[in-house]
Amino acid sequence: MSEKSKAVDYDELQDMVASNDSGGRNPSGLAKKLIVLTAILWSLFQIYYTSPFPFWLQEVLRNMDLDLNVVVDDTKARSIHLAFAIFLAYLSFPAFADSPKHRIPWQDWLFASVGAFLAAYYIFFYEGLVTRFGAPNIQDIIAGCLGLGLLLEACRRSLGLPLVIIAIIFLLYNYLGQFLPSSWIISHRSGSFSQIINQQWITTEGVFGVALGVSTKYVFLFVLFGALLDKAGAGNYFIKTAFAYLGHLSGGPGKAAVVSSALTGLVSGSSIANVVTTGTFTIPMMKRVGLSAEKAGAIEVASSVNGQIMPPVMGAAAFLMIEYVNMPYSQLITHAFLPAFISYIALVYIVHLEAQKMGLRGLARVDPVSPILITLLKIVSYILVVTGLAIVVYYGLGWIKNVTPDWAFLIVCVLLGIIYLGLIRRVAQFPDLELDDPNSPVAVLPHRKPTVNAGLHFLLPVVVLMWCLMVEQFSPGLSAFWGTLVLAVILITQRPLLSFFRQDPGNPVALLKQGVKELIDGLESGARNMIGIGIATATAGIIVGVVSLTGFGVQLSSIIEILSMGNILLMLILVAIFSLILGMGLPTTANYIVVSSLMAIVIVEVGRQNGLIVPLVAVHLFVFYFGIMADVTPPVGLASFAAAAISGGSPIKTGVQAFYYSMRTVILPFLFIFNTDLLLIDVGWQKGILVFISATTGILIFTAATMGYFQTKNKLWESAILILAALMLFRPGIFMEHISPTERYVEPVRISQEITNVEVGNSLKIKVSGLNPYGKAIEFYSLLTVPAGETGEERIKALGLTLLDTGETIEMNGTSTAKILIDNVELDSPAAKAGLNWDQTILEVSVPKNALPKELMFIPAFLMVFFVIWHQRRRMR
Repeated sequence: MSEKSKAVDYDELQDMVASNDSGGRNPSGLAKKLIVLTAILWSLFQIYYTSPFPFWLQEVLRNMDLDLNVVVDDTKARSIHLAFAIFLAYLSFPAFADSPKHRIPWQDWLFASVGAFLAAYYIFFYEGLVTRFGAPNIQDIIAGCLGLGLLLEACRRSLGLPLVIIAIIFLLYNYLGQFLPSSWIISHRSGSFSQIINQQWITTEGVFGVALGVSTKYVFLFVLFGALLDKAGAGNYFIKTAFAYLGHLSGGPGKAAVVSSALTGLVSGSSIANVVTTGTFTIPMMKRVGLSAEKAGAIEVASSVNGQIMPPVMGAAAFLMIEYVNMPYSQLITHAFLPAFISYIALVYIVHLEAQKMGLRGLARVDPVSPILITLLKIVSYILVVTGLAIVVYYGLGWIKNVTPDWAFLIVCVLLGIIYLGLIRRVAQFPDLELDDPNSPVAVLPHRKPTVNAGLHFLLPVVVLMWCLMVEQFSPGLSAFWGTLVLAVILITQRPLLSFFRQDPGNPVALLKQGVKELIDGLESGARNMIGIGIATATAGIIVGVVSLTGFGVQLSSIIEILSMGNILLMLILVAIFSLILGMGLPTTANYIVVSSLMAIVIVEVGRQNGLIVPLVAVHLFVFYFGIMADVTPPVGLASFAAAAISGGSPIKTGVQAFYYSMRTVILPFLFIFNTDLLLIDVGWQKGILVFISATTGILIFTAATMGYFQTKNKLWESAILILAALMLFRPGIFMEHISPTERYVEPVRISQEITNVEVGNSLKIKVSGLNPYGKAIEFYSLLTVPAGETGEERIKALGLTLLDTGETIEMNGTSTAKILIDNVELDSPAAKAGLNWDQTILEVSVPKNALPKELMFIPAFLMVFFVIWHQRRRMR
């Protein structure tokens, strides 16, 4: 491919990203200025809304006896958020491929204005909507119909047809499902026209529901944070640092691509943007060391898409998940971290194995080779220094808050300023990192020391963000606000300060103006990147509203149960396939909303009926992982098309290869559903370390088995042994359960005696039969944590249960047993939360028993791996 054609491809790639993320229209004159101004105002409003400033200002006004409300409530903020998104969507995204891109037609101005007004309908008619709550009038219905139509058209322009088609199908089902015969499994009785419009546009159960609320409250600030970080130059810094440290290894550019994509994905909300940001630099270098176009593109796709499952942002799905799962943010990312981290380790190992199979080398290194011992000592010293600083800061801040609570905020700001000046002074001693031309060949790697030191100040806002999230336990929105504030200060001041410390003769005022311009550009870029996410969360809210109104989730559970015939593994495979299909063509945020609202309840309900009771966070992560895989999977894998545009390879072949590389991401959700230790649920530090070691070893062994290469090319039986060993490391319980069972079954009539002997805090599993909320007879399992109590009766009462021996018998597994009925369940009791209700019959009771530790299975697993290593080395000799 010639240099000219490469440049054309690069320009087309940028057009693809622009049209996908921020709109492909680029008008001139007043229209352009209006779009830029609206985007900046949107960013400023979101910063104001998530900051503590409105509450401070409200307190000041109250002290001045001024009756003026400056705090924007959540519902009004959602309306303003969607109004901005719809207005910018119609101005930024052309209606069709042949629509004008350098001017805005009059009809788009009309749609933008009317759409924004209807999105803000709640604000303009607040008093009337409150008085007629649940009883919309003709004006409300007309506004709702027009609003839904304009929202769907904005979604079609900004995101394409897939989400629009899904939303329309669900709206039609909402209305027409009431006319289906009652014998049909998907029929319902909730679908009058006014009821649908009220649900979708007037209340906060549809378009203006939780999803749009999360986009308003949390997601915008994180997208803005990522945009400002990129404007500051952090994206280039991450890429250069990864190449400086990894580029010389075997297949080094591929390994560097994985790490740089992981760093970029930490704050990125788009798989495609991640591919383009890092891929324009990494893919040509991977091809240069010998990887084919398809393999180079596939490595970039797999690593970029994995950025969406990597905390802290997880493609903005993390913030939706904390609302759906009702879990603190810090706890959620603790659960999500290990699977994502070991998935990246496996991807680095995939690149290594590909390089070993092909005999590839890395790029020429420019730094001297340090002895291994010296390198290890440096790593340990860095870890100790960082840990020591974290401890000092943690206790130092606590001391400051206790001694000077009124001045603590000001003191922290001064200390941050001093740290920032110290970092900038250090950075000034090294040259700035230049942006590389993606079309020019790269012959040598950057030097490590100047590269890593040239952007140390970029780490400060990231540290502030993570500190506020994990240590101070602030809300995600407030944490992102403080991180964004620090980043804004860096953007404005970094150039003048660097010039000052370098004693350059440059004009500090001009440098300051350049920083302000970059900040304004970042505010615009962040808002324009949010258009698609804002529209997506609102449109996905339609689906959530229909599911809530019709109970379709439970009906879908029945369909999946019939198809899976009660087999849990088959049920999970079906859910994974449905999640993959539903996620095709959708951005990460909308993807998660759709698959979680439809598929999560399927796993919960069908699993309970077949003895699989897992934490809700594991269920949501399961469907999220498979929804994300749609970005990889042909024929709709958009990330694969973006990577192929850079590499010059086949998009379909790139997608197939990327899916093959992503096999370890595919297997992980199945593993943590059956072994929640991988999510570090109820796992202490010691066990957590053991889980990390075993899981990392397991994923590497599984990777070697599926790649067909370990020390050398695998024989078929060697791959089989490695897969078995990996399964033992991931799910030791499935094997140990046959050797030393962890529970024993007792007759329901003996529940009172048996629960007395169970240690407090352990789990009691019971199987019951009864009716679901829709009147259908079902059997399901419930897990109860045994409470404190002197007798069995006291413990059963503490669970909120009243049991009744009916004196009758029932047949269970070919034997007769006494019929025990749940006579009463107290409201909001542990039993009620576990799904138990009055008039249910207890069919089975299982209590825990002393058993051998399942971790003993690690011993034969490691022996099997060592045997394969020995055999392959013997064969190599």
